[in-house]
Amino acid sequence: MAAVGERPGPEPGPGRGEAPFSPSVLGTREHWDAAYERELQTFQDIGDAGEIWFGEESMVRLIRWMEKHKIPLDSSVLDIGTGNGVLLVELAKSGYTNLTGIDYSPSAIQLSEQVKEKEGISNIKFQVEDFLALSAELSGFQICIDKGTFDAISLNPENAVGKRKQYVRSLCSVLKPEGFFLITSCNWTKEELLNEFGEGFEILEELPTPKFCFGGRIGNSVTALVFQRKKVGSCILDKLD
Repeated sequence: MAAVGERPGPEPGPGRGEAPFSPSVLGTREHWDAAYERELQTFQDIGDAGEIWFGEESMVRLIRWMEKHKIPLDSSVLDIGTGNGVLLVELAKSGYTNLTGIDYSPSAIQLSEQVKEKEGISNIKFQVEDFLALSAELSGFQICIDKGTFDAISLNPENAVGKRKQYVRSLCSVLKPEGFFLITSCNWTKEELLNEFGEGFEILEELPTPKFCFGGRIGNSVTALVFQRKKVGSCILDKLD
């Protein structure tokens, strides 16, 4: 699950409890179910796994960070909103062995399973799971990765603010203390993401992303950050209400 959204103009920032984006169909389950049904049919017809969100360089960026920091190959990794599962396939090809991908769209999971089978990879577990309503057994991950899922949740027409808070609660429940959270977003700036995940997480690094120049000002169309969950007792969920 991933999405691209546009800001409607100057709005109160998310830190003040206001929705920073206009609601969009890109934030609905119905949209992604239909999208992955089409991609599943396309894969079955011509073998095309579909779009790689934020491009191949986004996957390379994440894998290079994990390799640079010598993340053990048997570390437990959760891909939040795995879509076609291609990111986990690339991680498996890089030697990582304990990989899980979840998506609330059954068609996305069907697609990711078929992509995995085509690539001849066995050490990835895919399952239908809504990150905002997790099953109890999904926990204890050392790495959590998000490429666009938090963006999509932020565009949900129904209580996006509450869903963003639930996302942070879910992240606290699945990620081990001192585990790493790697997020790539096209909707949120570094400062806004620091505000959204400031409770229970600390920023470790901003990863380099493509820059653009407009009107003499240089900026980034994509933000990629690495957070680390603080130690036991510091992810205080009650403060998110």
